[in-house]
Amino acid sequence: MKKKEIDLTSGNLFKKILIVAIPLIISGVLQLFYNAADLIVCGQFGSAHSVAAISSTNPLINLLCNLFLGLSVGANVVMARSYGSNDKEKCHRIVHTSMLLSVIIGIVIGIVGLIFSYTFLKWMKTPVDVINLSNQYLSIYFLGLPFSMIYNYGASILRATGDTKHPFFFLLFAGIINIILNLILVIVFKLDVAGVAIATITSQCISAILVVICLIHNNGFCHLSLKQLRLHKNELKDIIFVGVPAGIQSAIFSISNVLIQSSVNSLGTIVMDGNGASTSLEGFVYTSMNSVAQTGLAFISANYGAKNKKNINRSIIYTSILVIIFGLGLGGLMILFAKPLLGLYASTHKEIITIGYKRLVIICSTYFLCGLMDTFAYSLRGIGYSILPTIVSLCGGCGLRILWIYTIFKIPQYNNLQSLSVSYPVSWLITTLVHLILFLILSRKVYKRLDNEKIISTPELKTN
Repeated sequence: MKKKEIDLTSGNLFKKILIVAIPLIISGVLQLFYNAADLIVCGQFGSAHSVAAISSTNPLINLLCNLFLGLSVGANVVMARSYGSNDKEKCHRIVHTSMLLSVIIGIVIGIVGLIFSYTFLKWMKTPVDVINLSNQYLSIYFLGLPFSMIYNYGASILRATGDTKHPFFFLLFAGIINIILNLILVIVFKLDVAGVAIATITSQCISAILVVICLIHNNGFCHLSLKQLRLHKNELKDIIFVGVPAGIQSAIFSISNVLIQSSVNSLGTIVMDGNGASTSLEGFVYTSMNSVAQTGLAFISANYGAKNKKNINRSIIYTSILVIIFGLGLGGLMILFAKPLLGLYASTHKEIITIGYKRLVIICSTYFLCGLMDTFAYSLRGIGYSILPTIVSLCGGCGLRILWIYTIFKIPQYNNLQSLSVSYPVSWLITTLVHLILFLILSRKVYKRLDNEKIISTPELKTN
C-alpha cells in the first residue's frame, strides 16, 4: 500500500499532477457514468418522468451533504500538509479523526434527510406528478448516506498522499455492481426509482468497505486501526478550520442551485426532464476539471507544508493549464455530440432534447471558468486562507444567482431555462477574477512568512 504514495514536493510536478489527476478524473467520470446509467435505465424502462424525479433531488442532496463533505476537503488539506512535512504521527491522528468524523456526520445527515425529505421537496416546488417518486428515491438514498461519507473521507485521505489509484479501483468495482443492480431491479423487478436508489446505496456500501480495508492494510502515512478511532482535538480543530469554510462554500452554491431548481420546477415537468438530462452530461466536464483542481490542492498543501513556494506557484500554473484544456476540450466534445447523448435520456421526446441542448451549449462553452474558479479557491485554502474563498463565493456565486432569479428571471421574456443557465457563467467569471486577485495579494505575505520560517529552522542558524 505504501508504494502508492507519491512525493508531492519534488521532481517533475506537471507529470506528477497528471499521474495523480488521471485516476481521480476517471473515478469521477465513472461515478457520473453510474449516475447517468441510473437516469438512462429509468428513462428507458421506468415510469413517466422518473428522470425528472431523480435529477430534481440532486440539488437537495448536494445542499445537505456538501457542507459536511467540505470537512473531507479540510482533512485532505491538513493531511497533505503533514505528509509534505513528513509528520507521520500527525498523519495517523488525522486519519483516525477523519474516519470517525465521517461516520458521525453520515448518521446525522442521513436521519435529517430521511425525516424532512418530503418537506424539502415541497419547499422546492416539486410538481405533484413527480414529488412522490422523488421522495421515494431520497428516503432510500439517505439510508445509505453514512457509507457515502466513509468512502469520501477515506478517499480524500488517500488522495492527500498522491494515492488516487485505490479509490479509482474501488469505485470501478462498486459502480459495476451498481449498473448490474439497476438493470435487475428496474427492468426485471420493476422497482423504478426505488430500484435505482437501492442499487446506489449498495454500491456506496461496497466502496466504503473497500476503502476502510485499504486504510487498515496501509503501512505508510494512511494507516487506520479501528481500535484507535477517536477525535483528536488539535487535528479536529485543523480539519474544521479548513473544512467548514469549504463546506459552507459548497453549501452556498448548493443553495443557489436549489433556488434555480425551484425556478426550473416552476417551468414544468418537460423542462425539468431536459434540464436534468443536460445537467447529467455537464457533470462529466465539471468532474474532470474539479478532479484536476483537487489534485492541485493536494500539491499546493504539501508544498506549503514543505515551505516550497516555487512549487506552490508551479502547482497552480500547471493545474490552471490542465483545467482550461479539459474544460474547453471536453466541453466542446459534449456540445458536438449533445443531441445523440441527450437522446439516451429521452429518445422519444424531441422537446426534452431541444430544451436540454439549449442549456448544455451555454454551460459547456463556458465551463472552464468554473474550473478556474475552483482552482483559485483551492489555491487560497492550500496556503492557509479558507474563510475568504467562502465569502467571495457567498457574494459572487450564491448572491449573484439569487439576484438573477429575483430580477432578470422575473422579466417575462427572460422567464425561461436559457436565462437561468446564463446566470452560471456570469457568476463563475466574477468569482474567478476576485479569487485570482486575492491570491496574488495574499500569496506575497504567505511566501515572506515561509521564507522566514525556513531561515529560522535552518540547523546552521540554530547553533549560532
